[in-house]
Amino acid sequence: MQREVKRVAVVGTGVIGASWTAYFLAQGLDVEATDPSPGAEQRLRETVARLWSSMERIGLRPGASQDRLRFHADLLDALKDVDFVQENGPENLEFKIDLFGRMDAALPADVVLASSSSGLLISKVQSACRHPQRVVLGHPFNPPHLIPLVEVIGGEHTSPEMLKAAMDFYTAIGKSSVNPRKEVKGHIANRLQAALWREAFHLVDQGVATVRDIDVAISQGPGLRWALLGPFMNLHLSGGQGGIEHLLDHLGGPIEDWWKDLGDPSMTPELKRKVAEQMREVLATADEARFVPERDRLLLDVIAAKKESGQLP
Repeated sequence: MQREVKRVAVVGTGVIGASWTAYFLAQGLDVEATDPSPGAEQRLRETVARLWSSMERIGLRPGASQDRLRFHADLLDALKDVDFVQENGPENLEFKIDLFGRMDAALPADVVLASSSSGLLISKVQSACRHPQRVVLGHPFNPPHLIPLVEVIGGEHTSPEMLKAAMDFYTAIGKSSVNPRKEVKGHIANRLQAALWREAFHLVDQGVATVRDIDVAISQGPGLRWALLGPFMNLHLSGGQGGIEHLLDHLGGPIEDWWKDLGDPSMTPELKRKVAEQMREVLATADEARFVPERDRLLLDVIAAKKESGQLP
């Protein structure tokens, strides 16, 4: 029988952990947070307060309150009587193996331990646990308090029951969960992003386009469609009445030819300098302070519109 989740431990309260905290509180859950960094509690409470208006716009569940947040300097204190753990520590394998070993030793075997890791394999993270069957990946997309996606992946020793418990929990709090069938570095979404970044950096490196050119090309082109539908559904719709079969019959060859011509850049100091300089040129004529609140406002508009349509996945 699955454990009912009423109290969540958020371990690590940086950018991702703070975002998760705001979201869990908005879902009417109790949150026990911990982070060893100096000043972590004050930063967390300030961040949650700043994000709360977005949570109110999305819709607060009954009982939702910032007062249900408790901060603990000690990890073990934060884990007492919790029903689910969302870990958001540094992206360092040795660190996570040790951390998960300590959390595993402190909690009943039916409490899911989920990691927000962006790319580590959960089979390695769970390797020092006595109860590795309850360790899963619960990778959100940044920022978790707004973006619905969570990638849920089990490791070599994760049980189907605990994987389902994690999926059910994320679904119950309004997340859109996907379960990749195999463990791979970077999971699904980050690998897809990395493929785009690879060619973007290559085009800048080769002088084909500037940072601004590429951002405009995506944000005013395919990015608008990708906000609504995924790559395969967009291909299907581009095929007209013949659908994706028609599209691939006509463009499959050219697409394959483009694949063969894609670049293979290296993240050299010169390339990093070039990208950073061009980014600063773009920002010189923009009000950077408005980017995050405007991004969040528009994200909420898109998410609300998709939900209202009832048709788009």
